[in-house]
Amino acid sequence: MAQNAENPVELFDMHVAHVGINAANEEEASRIAGEFEALMGLTRIEKAPSFFAGTLVEVMKRGGRGEKGHIGFHVNDIAAAEKWFAARGLEVDDSSRVTNPDGSTFLVYFKRQIAGFALHLTVAE
Repeated sequence: MAQNAENPVELFDMHVAHVGINAANEEEASRIAGEFEALMGLTRIEKAPSFFAGTLVEVMKRGGRGEKGHIGFHVNDIAAAEKWFAARGLEVDDSSRVTNPDGSTFLVYFKRQIAGFALHLTVAE
């Protein structure tokens, strides 16, 4: 087997999409995102469940997955990445699956947390 067959970074162009922080409420989430905006120059963007600070940090308005938050990983082929990780014992939580209008998967969480962080795969919008 080729060396990169065991490396999801090379196989799926995997990289950290963002780190997710669980806030207690909308006001706290806005404040936290505002701190990243002020200190790092990351533009605050509000979406339904969260505030983003640029594309690097997502602050959930009312808690979120993971004891400590979550880490999102971009991949270029989410279906293939799911199979690759499943073969290594990291199964997805199908109830978390978010689909695109064409039915393909946009985002899916794994069942298992690591160090208190939920993990999810996503593809570029």
